[in-house]
Amino acid sequence: MSCFVGTKETAFIYAVTSAGLVHSVTRSCSAGNMTECSCDMNLRHGGSASEGWHWGGCSDDIHYGMSFSRKFLDVPIKNITGKSGSGLAVMNLHNNEAGRQAIAKLMSVDCRCHGVSGSCAVKTCWKTMSSFEKIGRFLKDKYENSIQISDRLKKKLRRKEKSQRKIPIGKEDLLYVNKSPNYCVEDQKLGIPGTQGRECNRTSEGPDGCNLLCCGRGYNTHVVRHVERCECKFVWCCYVRCRRCETMTDVHTCK
Repeated sequence: MSCFVGTKETAFIYAVTSAGLVHSVTRSCSAGNMTECSCDMNLRHGGSASEGWHWGGCSDDIHYGMSFSRKFLDVPIKNITGKSGSGLAVMNLHNNEAGRQAIAKLMSVDCRCHGVSGSCAVKTCWKTMSSFEKIGRFLKDKYENSIQISDRLKKKLRRKEKSQRKIPIGKEDLLYVNKSPNYCVEDQKLGIPGTQGRECNRTSEGPDGCNLLCCGRGYNTHVVRHVERCECKFVWCCYVRCRRCETMTDVHTCK
């Protein structure tokens, strides 16, 4: 639906999909599962011998992964034609690249020590990608601080707020043009179920917590009885004897 096009949520989807493709392809390259790529060989034989370390091992070749992602995800977007689609295409391409830049930004260096009794006289180092969980948290932060751009989309993206237009837009920033619909309230026309009646966690501060999930409306608490077989024992011969156990738990649902 058009109301979901160009929102903060779609920006995050484009970015995390692009990053996920880079991460998956690069991992396959390093594992030797693809004939088109392997480790990043450009780093071999480098380093600082005087400082006692050198590049070695199998550095993740994100260059191939990023190139593959651009061909797979960006080319279909670039084929979009028409005045109404061109601006959105530029924005979506930016968000794709933001996901890839997250991979590059969070690259780290791992090292292994060599020497007598673990003296670490020499270290072999290689570059590796961060876990996708860490990359996801980075993109989640970018989502929460995403930038609204002008709805008069042209090939050059610019901030919606005129007072901030001199502030450059970074490659890692996520961009959106349309404000998100209210996901808290049911809207059958838009296919939004709302959060009324959703089970929530009263003690959680995360997205499953009652404070956030219930959108400030509060929650109801009711007691649920669970009956199950317990303390089962095998009796010779030949059956299983169990007790009937009951437990009572509090269940919280959004108002």
